[in-house]
Amino acid sequence: MLVLEDGTRYEGRAYGARGRTLGEAVFATGMTGYQETLTDPSYAGQIVLMTAPHIGNTGMNDEDMESARIWVAGFVVRDPSRVVSNFRSQRSLDDDLAAAGIVGISGIDTRAVTRHIRSLGAMRAGVFSGEEAHLSPGEQLDLVQSGEQMTGRNLSGAVSTGERYTLPATGERVGSVAVLDLGVKTSTLNYLAERGFDVHVLPQTVTADDVLALEPDALFFSNGPGDPSASERHVELLRSALRAGLPYFGICFGNQLLGRALGFDTYKLPFGHRGINQPVLDRATGRVEITAHNHGFAVAAPTDAISESSEGFGRVEVSHVDLNDDVVEGLNCLDIPAFSVQYHPESAAGPHDANYLFDRFRDMVIASRTTDDSQEAGK
Repeated sequence: MLVLEDGTRYEGRAYGARGRTLGEAVFATGMTGYQETLTDPSYAGQIVLMTAPHIGNTGMNDEDMESARIWVAGFVVRDPSRVVSNFRSQRSLDDDLAAAGIVGISGIDTRAVTRHIRSLGAMRAGVFSGEEAHLSPGEQLDLVQSGEQMTGRNLSGAVSTGERYTLPATGERVGSVAVLDLGVKTSTLNYLAERGFDVHVLPQTVTADDVLALEPDALFFSNGPGDPSASERHVELLRSALRAGLPYFGICFGNQLLGRALGFDTYKLPFGHRGINQPVLDRATGRVEITAHNHGFAVAAPTDAISESSEGFGRVEVSHVDLNDDVVEGLNCLDIPAFSVQYHPESAAGPHDANYLFDRFRDMVIASRTTDDSQEAGK
């Protein structure tokens, strides 16, 4: 049984592990890429509903894992594949969900649930199967309504690495980057290494002094779950790094934290953007990119004019907007070396339209270092 916090109920079949799970019900619009969705730490605390009807066709494999485990709180599908058919498959989706203890449900009208969430907004939900399915409707609803709201929730500690580690550059070396792991995906780290960075991955507990002690050439904030307004410590860390002159690139959660560091507010979207088919306009080029999204919050920055950072970081422009709802999808600082996007340029899963942003980051770091060297030589 899928139970929403407004009392709406959908009966289906148990899928994955049996038991009870609570979380925020959201929908993802990708036709493919369910394994990357499941293993994306940004989905922590969320019961993910796939709008595509057939899920599990290609099974699961070790190569497409975006982290070491499945992170979703629950999984909702309409018609799970009864046969796994792919030469790369190592296990079935059902088996992996069960092994990870992920409670799911299948056989429900996922389009109807999607329309419901789209109309009323993301809401708390619960999936009940096995013995938990025998609880009364009132008991199930009470459990759902007693669950945590996503607003105000800090989940970085749940998904971040506990220890520092380093990935050496795999491309022609250009320097080092400190990555604050707020829920980083494997593909993101690989793209940074391919661009010539030694990648120092840091737990979310580090301080600005810890970051600066590494003497990195740049700073990167990753994607991640939760409410950015609950991560003020990371915002202050970022402000310190920007004042120290570190070039910065942030994605997803890292975009929201840059927005707050610059003095903008953030807010919760009605039902968020989740999926691999979101159209975004690059306002500088007029080019439309099809991008991968997973965010329930956004930055409240003016899109009609260049604005001034209230925190003293100079001029800021909105670089990208979503063509579905005009939500801010990117920020570009004009007076300091810093930019960010709200989506996932590593495209795992998803189209590769935004991969160039990693090249832009590399070029910005090289240019910033050249400028610093010129200034030193002129002294």
